[in-house]
Amino acid sequence: MGKHEIIPCERCNARIECKANSYTKCQCADIQLTINKVQYIAELYDGCLCIRCLNELQLEYQSSIS
Repeated sequence: MGKHEIIPCERCNARIECKANSYTKCQCADIQLTINKVQYIAELYDGCLCIRCLNELQLEYQSSIS
């Protein structure tokens, strides 16, 4: 059994390893989001998202303000 919980990405249902107790080792620590981007994503989703979805949502946000 792994050290961290395997959960589905809320957006695409991909399996991701949740490392909330080791945030700096989590995949989501690899992406830099502004507070505005975090708020945009938080309005759409409550749970964890995979790095691919975070990147896509970041681009979606950029497009929406252009």
